[in-house]
Amino acid sequence: MNKERDLCWLKKPVSQGIASFCITGSHSTKRTETLIREVPLLFEGIKETDQNDADILFWKTEDASFFQEGYGIERDGNRYVVKAFTEQGLLYGMFGLYRLLVTGKTEFPYVSIPDQSIRMINHWDNFDGSIERGYAGESVYYEDNHFRGDLDLIRQYARLLCSVGINAISINNVNVHQMETYFIEPEYLTEIKKISDVFRQYGIRTFLSINYASPMSIDGLETADPLSAEVRQWWKKTVAKIYGVIPDFAGFVVKADSEGRPGPFTYGRNHDEGANMLAEAVAPYGGIIIWRCFVYNCKQDWRDRSLDRAKAAYDIFLELDGKFADNVILQIKNGPIDFQIREPHSPLFGALKKTNQMLEFQITQEYTGHQIDICYLIPMWKETLDFDTKYPGDSVIKHVLGDNSSNRSLSGIAAVGSVGMDSNWTGNKLSQANLYGYGRLIWNNDASAEEIAREWVRLTFQLSSEGEGKLTDILMTSRKTYEDYTCPLSVGFMCKPKLHYGPDVDGYEYDSWGTYHYADRNGLGRDRTKATGTAYTFQYSQERAEEYENLSSCPDEYLLFFHHVPYTHRLHSGKTVIQHIYDTHFAGVKKVEEYQKIWESLREQLDAESYENVKERLKRQLENAVNWRDQINTYFYRKSGIPDEKGRTVYE
Repeated sequence: MNKERDLCWLKKPVSQGIASFCITGSHSTKRTETLIREVPLLFEGIKETDQNDADILFWKTEDASFFQEGYGIERDGNRYVVKAFTEQGLLYGMFGLYRLLVTGKTEFPYVSIPDQSIRMINHWDNFDGSIERGYAGESVYYEDNHFRGDLDLIRQYARLLCSVGINAISINNVNVHQMETYFIEPEYLTEIKKISDVFRQYGIRTFLSINYASPMSIDGLETADPLSAEVRQWWKKTVAKIYGVIPDFAGFVVKADSEGRPGPFTYGRNHDEGANMLAEAVAPYGGIIIWRCFVYNCKQDWRDRSLDRAKAAYDIFLELDGKFADNVILQIKNGPIDFQIREPHSPLFGALKKTNQMLEFQITQEYTGHQIDICYLIPMWKETLDFDTKYPGDSVIKHVLGDNSSNRSLSGIAAVGSVGMDSNWTGNKLSQANLYGYGRLIWNNDASAEEIAREWVRLTFQLSSEGEGKLTDILMTSRKTYEDYTCPLSVGFMCKPKLHYGPDVDGYEYDSWGTYHYADRNGLGRDRTKATGTAYTFQYSQERAEEYENLSSCPDEYLLFFHHVPYTHRLHSGKTVIQHIYDTHFAGVKKVEEYQKIWESLREQLDAESYENVKERLKRQLENAVNWRDQINTYFYRKSGIPDEKGRTVYE
């Protein structure tokens, strides 16, 4: 690609009397060159000049209070002064100044230091160009088992990510297919280096996902046992080759012993032994091992109600707390199951005290509408970050990530990426708000979901104040709307198997994946109490365990995740469960119809491409919402025999 694609939130040139800039206190490096190239792109007509005449002064200061990535912005007469301790901080500061000016926030001085050390995106891209759970076209990296080779496109993407503070990326699927197994070989590393070189200029370190059984797949070893001297030596030699090509290679992301992926369990070893073997190989080069905690038995017998997939990560990893090497990070999904629209927070947060840890979100909308349905995810992620685990001390998740890691610099947040070759990057134009919002939120954990939504709207569109408010309201209500017309009260997984889009109430009910709603003629929900169920509730702190264990205190939104209740059970809202199901599913459809009207009312203020894109997506979203409403309501009417008290149509 030679032309620039939709630049999302970086497409409004800023002049405001700014004509010149100067960079001082920096050495001439690739990152300084990046800053020199980027400034004119954002500030219309700006040119490099000497310090005295500059309208923007980028000043590399000796003030270490900014740390490695923070920055400050001041007004000095009529000019802006961006200060940072490092060149990377200056680059973030340049994007920060742009954001402040475009959104009209001009209160200075302004200081911004990231709350999380590692701020990462994991791509699930395959070498054939497909993307597992990708809804915006094919991979920006690969096509037809070749590297796409469009480094200008990679630069555009790196620029987007840097503008919201992303500093790490993995570029291939955690479910490593046979072709990607060879990415750690010199033949492929030369191409990966080209990608890494571009990301490096924007302060983004590159990781690769690996196949744990690579010694067997690549060189025919008979084992991948982490305690085998032959295996350990194989990885040391392989890692040396990688760093010979990419000296600042970040490390490996590993999915092991999960959903058919090989791992240490095959050899009777624990996950600390598997992770530490790899950590030993990369440690001399400053490399990191990110070890995913998404480990569970995916071949459960649905007849056995004592089995509980939600318990797996805690059962496996808590007893290993403190046993992982200093350069290993455990990556933990926000919930105990799998990126559902609503589920409780993983009990590992707060419980792990001596292990580097990262929180994992999902930007790509696998279970939240495939980037067809509008679903602004920042409110969900805010709930996780602000959740108090109720352990002694400061036990809020956004704080325990660093506080409970043995090395704060090796903690942070990752998310599954959402971009592809679609001209607007994310398929649905409004899904850009999730990519933007993810970066902004994990940089500033205290930013509100509404503040971030308003920023993105103002940076992306030319709307009146009323129009900005309308579009912000669509984003802010969209997560609840999606939840309303899909899965009620955290029951989850009522979607089509494998596809994960559209309703199929019993699609997972009698399978091996361990995701059951247990609906019968009397009620529904998963009993995870200690008294009568799987005892999952007591993986949480004592205070949270008691809250979830008891019906009287369990939050309504998590009810069916923790309890099996009659359809006539009354929620704290006063409604019965069955009436709540009816009401929310009708309300969800009505809300999507409102979105269509609002979007149409903005037509004259929108560019044609964005208008048509979202209009088409909303049409499909309404079809999906109606289908969910009618199937869910009919299913539970037939199960319960209890009609909708408001007399609305439920199909017999």
